[in-house]
Amino acid sequence: MFLRFLFPLALGATLAAPLHAGNPLIPTVYSADPSAHVWPGDDRLWLYASHDQPGTNTHDTMLSYHVFSSADLVNWTDYGVVLHLKDVKWAISHMWAIDCVLRHDTYTLVYCAKQKGSGIFRTGLATSARPEGPFTDIGFIEGVEQGQDPALFVGDDNTPYLFWGAGGTCHAVRLTDDLRAAVPGTQVELSSQLRYVFEGPWVHKYQGKYILSYPGLPGGQWPENMYYASADKPLGPYTFQGCYIPQFKGQAGTNHGSIIRYRERWLAFHHSAWLSGGLSEVRNLMCDYLTVNADGTFLPIEPTREGVAVGTAPPGPSRVSVLLEAENGPAACGQLRETHVAHARPGFSGSGYVEGFGAPGNAVIVMVQAAQARAARLKIRYVAPLVAEVHKVMVNTALLPDPVHGFRTWEKLIDFPATADWAELDLGEVQLKEGDNTLMLSSVGASNLAVDCFKLEPVP
Repeated sequence: MFLRFLFPLALGATLAAPLHAGNPLIPTVYSADPSAHVWPGDDRLWLYASHDQPGTNTHDTMLSYHVFSSADLVNWTDYGVVLHLKDVKWAISHMWAIDCVLRHDTYTLVYCAKQKGSGIFRTGLATSARPEGPFTDIGFIEGVEQGQDPALFVGDDNTPYLFWGAGGTCHAVRLTDDLRAAVPGTQVELSSQLRYVFEGPWVHKYQGKYILSYPGLPGGQWPENMYYASADKPLGPYTFQGCYIPQFKGQAGTNHGSIIRYRERWLAFHHSAWLSGGLSEVRNLMCDYLTVNADGTFLPIEPTREGVAVGTAPPGPSRVSVLLEAENGPAACGQLRETHVAHARPGFSGSGYVEGFGAPGNAVIVMVQAAQARAARLKIRYVAPLVAEVHKVMVNTALLPDPVHGFRTWEKLIDFPATADWAELDLGEVQLKEGDNTLMLSSVGASNLAVDCFKLEPVP
């Protein structure tokens, strides 16, 4: 994506997505620049995306990234914030488009941000042992200047290539095996080969050809269309093929996407402004079927309200659940308040769980983001192995009632029944406000409680 002037909203300023639509794909959080992957040994499709802050009129406010997964493209899990600007020591602002790669048994997030001091875009790297993160920054790629909108493609011989571009340019380079630096003498300038190119390249392979797709400006005018070109080698030269997502009602000024084959269907992920009614700085993810002709060319896409589905699930409303691992609180704008991460008890999800609730006020805090105010059903996965316990649960500044007994005392305590194994406590419907929301579980005294995760499920 690229900071630009607003284009006229006549295309869709009053366009609002009906609740039954499959697009917008993720209606619960403003998000853009989707990078789609299917990892070996995992039948889910994973999306890595940037985040737009509600209420903004600029892309300067993009500070974090989200990860989503689905096995049918209808039921989705949002893992919350997986990397935030506060944890990237070299960066000052503008956390824009991203990609991810599985390499040497490590998931590496490839992203961009403006560097402190210089203000230029760098291509950052952050790693995780899990596809959903959270990710830990390890610095930026050396030898890549103005590395905006990165995409990483790994060739059949396991050679990694980085593509990036902005402001009407597109570049590519071979990377070292550890992804930490550009290989000297391998950088190529692809701009002249890509008609209308502006930013956001993505590369995939089809029938021996390398397909580079990208957003471009027809006649140099906003909004962007999505175009593609083909080549016999990853670094080109590329031959322009055409436009596969032309202008459509309700699109954002930008577009940015990825193309992938999943469960025998070609899919084109991109973004629009359908959820916000045409506000170009608060975007939402989209997905439409892509028809590939026998000669490898694409039929143009007209984005649909129905969206997509695979397997036995029919296209329909996306159901997005938010899964917030307790141990990830600090990495996702939350906190462990005098509690700590543990791993001894088997059966936890994620990479651990939180214990240490043995003193008043000890707490775990997680953060959930919402595009618009909405209701969700809150569940907490926990163990209370010895006796039933009472604790406080707060959403933003409001303590929740006990789901069975309601408010019984001024302290508003909630019963956590004794359970020898992991169990879920259903706290019922809660209200999330637009933007950032905090969820806190805090202790009132002696405790053997262990907290695995918080789940926010859609309300019918």
